[in-house]
Amino acid sequence: MNKVAKYKQAAATGLDEQLQDELVRKQAPLVKRIAYHLMSRLPPSVQIDDLIQSGMIGLLEASRNYDASQGASFETYAGIRIRGAMLDEIRKGDWAPRSLHRKVREISRAVAEIEAESGRDARDGEVAARLGMELNDYYQTLQDATSHKVFSFEDLPGKDEIFSDGLYERILGPSENVEKEKFKDALARAIASLPERERLVMSLYYKEELNLRETGEVMGVSESRVCQIHSQALVRLKARMADWQD
Repeated sequence: MNKVAKYKQAAATGLDEQLQDELVRKQAPLVKRIAYHLMSRLPPSVQIDDLIQSGMIGLLEASRNYDASQGASFETYAGIRIRGAMLDEIRKGDWAPRSLHRKVREISRAVAEIEAESGRDARDGEVAARLGMELNDYYQTLQDATSHKVFSFEDLPGKDEIFSDGLYERILGPSENVEKEKFKDALARAIASLPERERLVMSLYYKEELNLRETGEVMGVSESRVCQIHSQALVRLKARMADWQD
């Protein structure tokens, strides 16, 4: 009988500690794989050791809470809990000053106002002028916002997590599932409506999972320019999804 079969047999009466330890040891390499995957898309301020430590805690929790009767493999369930623990650690690292949060909100409002008035995408220069900022200062604010994780799409679940919603501890009710689907549809439409270069950056960064440097190489621009385009796309999405933030 393999370990998973033993796990299923023991699930009703509680998992044997020795079996827990065996599953943790077997899936320990998964923690490093997920950590290094996330690191390729995070700023240098995030330490790999911190991610691995938080991921191991997530793996231990997974070994204690796994319910084989839900139908998912332990590796699938553990992967979700590991990644979730790492994202929690990343969120704790948001040390941006309040002034930066305020500036991002102001930029988001300016984008929304300009687009409502003009009926087209707000241009960088227009947003900077509306806020009384020099264009270079505007770009620096966007770059600071990304580096400090004032806003981030890393929190959005990946396709495997969307498929495995039932593995989370709290099961969504019917109305919540409908709202979640509506949000995903609205987000997809908002991304599709982005200017071409911003849409391309989002696709390369999130769908193809290239880092900023690799994205720049594909587009033929510098890494810093990709960072600016990426940040502008997030601000524009924040403005266009404002109703959902309420």
